[in-house]
Amino acid sequence: MKKYSLCLLVCFLLFSLYTPAQMITGVWKGKVGNGLRPAKLELKLIQRGDSLFGTSYYYESATNYRRYTVKGYFNQQTNEVIWWDDELLEAKTPRVSVLQPGELPLLMEADFNCPGDGVMMLDGKAVTKEEQKNKGNLHLDKVENPSFRDEWDYVIENYTVGANDPVFIDSIASIHKTVKQPEPAVIAPPKPEVIQQPKREDPVIVKDEPPVQQTVQKDTVQQITKVEAPAPPKKETAPATITKVPAIKEKFIERKKILTTELPLEGDTIEIHFYDNAEIDGDSISLFMNNQLVFEHVKLSDKPYVVKFAVAALSETNELVMVAENLGSIPPNTSFMIAYVNGVRYTTNLESTENSSAMIRFVRKQ
Repeated sequence: MKKYSLCLLVCFLLFSLYTPAQMITGVWKGKVGNGLRPAKLELKLIQRGDSLFGTSYYYESATNYRRYTVKGYFNQQTNEVIWWDDELLEAKTPRVSVLQPGELPLLMEADFNCPGDGVMMLDGKAVTKEEQKNKGNLHLDKVENPSFRDEWDYVIENYTVGANDPVFIDSIASIHKTVKQPEPAVIAPPKPEVIQQPKREDPVIVKDEPPVQQTVQKDTVQQITKVEAPAPPKKETAPATITKVPAIKEKFIERKKILTTELPLEGDTIEIHFYDNAEIDGDSISLFMNNQLVFEHVKLSDKPYVVKFAVAALSETNELVMVAENLGSIPPNTSFMIAYVNGVRYTTNLESTENSSAMIRFVRKQ
């Protein structure tokens, strides 16, 4: 009898530990923003390691809403949660509508609270994803059933019976390319015909055709003769721009690396966002990780250029170097960087010149 009771107790404890009500994976509902009419939000979060995937619905009604893909991080030691609206999937708005729910994508930071009696909450704050402007407070409660159905419902409902498999979660996330990186702008060398001299009437043709010269007046012939005097330009065997500009690897080797900041290396993935700092002036950069070129011809703008690194594939100490390909119209080449490491957000300003490159060091915690 004692063994039977002990077995029941163990089963109860295991069930209580793994019940979905105690996981961040699930459906969350609430409001975000201050004022008289804060935005209504339904959020679906799915945990994979320390990473989060899902969707967010900013809505006024069933026919007036915006739907985004969601990415983020969950720190299980501190219960801190960070997520952001990544890609707009749907925007359903009536023809006549004053409210535009979810007009701007947001970035959220919240605490995962479990006060008891099955109640679970996310409380924090929200800012606009691009400008980082304050959008007010955030409060969400975990609920059983969603108002909006989508591809994540099956994962949430079966999370504890096999749907928490990382490969399966990645396959669902890939439906809407939630892990897609912005395509780097490729600066190809100009085609030879582009740099050729513009077409014009070749004076040689006039010279070689006596009948044409006979019909032209004397002063006109003299004028043509003056134009013919310079020898035709020699064709270049290669575009001049290629020979003048040193390769980006040469710039990386020659320029001094200046340490800007040191960040911890932990969790599953490091995600870094690069923006042009201050005025958008055409800055272009390349990125080297541990002396290897990993991203080239990255044009900085007010939209983030996102790069990701798997923590397991990195060394104990790693150096990410930003090399300026040009200095834009307002030197030096400056970048604003946001790094997400194990659910923690870090920011810093990077600066590169013709003599130096900015370096960020990632060190694995012992």
